[in-house]
Amino acid sequence: MKRAMVQLAVAGLVLSALGFQSASTTLSFNSVSPRITQAVDEKQRVVLKKNTHPLARAQFDHGEAPADLPLNRMLLVLKRSPEQESALRQLLDEQQDKSSPNYHKWLTPDEFGKKFGPADQDIQVTTNWLRQHGFQIGKVARGRTVVEFSGTSIHKYVVKGKDHWANANDPQIPAALAPVVAGVASLHNFERKPRIVRSPNHYKLDYNAGSQPHITAPDGEHALGPGDFAVIYNVNPLYNATPVVINGAGTTIAVVGRTNINWTDILDFRSIFNRFGGAFQVITNGPDPGELGGDEELEADLDNSWSAAVAPGANIDFVISATTNTTDGVVLSELYIVDNNFADVMTESFGTCEAVMGAGLAEAEMIAQQAAVQGTTFFASSGDSGAASCDDSTPYTVG
Repeated sequence: MKRAMVQLAVAGLVLSALGFQSASTTLSFNSVSPRITQAVDEKQRVVLKKNTHPLARAQFDHGEAPADLPLNRMLLVLKRSPEQESALRQLLDEQQDKSSPNYHKWLTPDEFGKKFGPADQDIQVTTNWLRQHGFQIGKVARGRTVVEFSGTSIHKYVVKGKDHWANANDPQIPAALAPVVAGVASLHNFERKPRIVRSPNHYKLDYNAGSQPHITAPDGEHALGPGDFAVIYNVNPLYNATPVVINGAGTTIAVVGRTNINWTDILDFRSIFNRFGGAFQVITNGPDPGELGGDEELEADLDNSWSAAVAPGANIDFVISATTNTTDGVVLSELYIVDNNFADVMTESFGTCEAVMGAGLAEAEMIAQQAAVQGTTFFASSGDSGAASCDDSTPYTVG
């Protein structure tokens, strides 16, 4: 893969975004019409609504953040025209319709951006405006869904005894840019939560090299291994079919993460259950977040181990991105995977209530749509309670 980079910087604000390119298809594309049709007038401004986290409230406010607090990798979400949105939904249907000439004709990130992103002229107008205000131009995603940027005015909030950073008010932009700017995906560090649920019980594990592990569970609970999964879901016929063996061989599963792990955990799992078919690697997107421990690392171990358990022949690429003071590492890893376009499957086990996402909800939908158009299957866990996890006696749940 080739990685293209563009950099943006500014008086108190720095913008940057990720861009990548991949293999091409035979689809043709019409030119996109510019949507910024008026001169940029600083006196005519609009508010980017729903860009303030609901928990950035006065009762939690502890004042402005330190002036030197690094605010890196925020995501400006770009907007499609109604015509582009309609064409995208039609293409998604056609790619799954065997009678369509577009059946399984996947796009590359570059092609997606050219067809469904803002016109070159719109991006040029936007970046010119940034330059006029001291910005050093960075990178725009190849899919033209987001621009990554850093620096703005935020405050410190203390919620349930934990420190958080967030903007106190919705930001503003010139009205002329509004046709191509949907909002800012995140200006805070209220993260998505791992969907793992720990049992409060402790069990005895007996294991001797070369044999199957045995767990003593006097309360009647049962531990399951890869072999149990294959029996319960009747996938052994797929694993054992001849002459073709369907076990994930030749495919890549990208696991979304924001913590590094101890490789020994994954290797031990593979050794015990004989799941050594595919390769395993960790890909660091930006600074290494290190091993965060707790549920973060346990979720990462579980996702990587069981990806190999279910598809023992698949290559597993664990993509990790450090969470910044403004952007969740989970989102940054999603973007990296989609704009690099190297995975057949992307799997994520983090979640949050839609009510707290703001413009991040549009960004999440754009990532999922781009993944689908590129032929990547995107799995995201909802948790045991699903959407009901938001139905709490308090407005929002934050850990």
